[in-house]
Amino acid sequence: QVQLVESGGGLVQAGGSLRLSCAASGGTISMYTMGWFRQAPGKEREFVAVISRSGRITNYVDSVRGRFTISRDDAKNTVWLQMNDMGLEDTGVYYCNAGGDLRNYPAKTGAYWGQGTQVTVSS
Repeated sequence: QVQLVESGGGLVQAGGSLRLSCAASGGTISMYTMGWFRQAPGKEREFVAVISRSGRITNYVDSVRGRFTISRDDAKNTVWLQMNDMGLEDTGVYYCNAGGDLRNYPAKTGAYWGQGTQVTVSS
């Protein structure tokens, strides 16, 4: 069973950047489509980005496209989310997800979730 641990969150000013990491243990992420989600206060969890098992296919929610980049290194069993030009709307708890069906993402996410890392963007 895969365990996921997110890190890299924190407080950043608007226009700044953060890089989130999702480190896996107990299994290899090479078997999985990997995704990032976020949940803002008072809102439902929403899809942010997904990367295929090969790493060749990525997709993003429109609000982050061009600003965020998802990447993976299976040798390090880690997925990253590079966030640039951040805005107040990017505030939330960011979660990593493993598994799921890329063809039906984010409707069909994987069974494995991390505990989340808090990202706060200030003006």
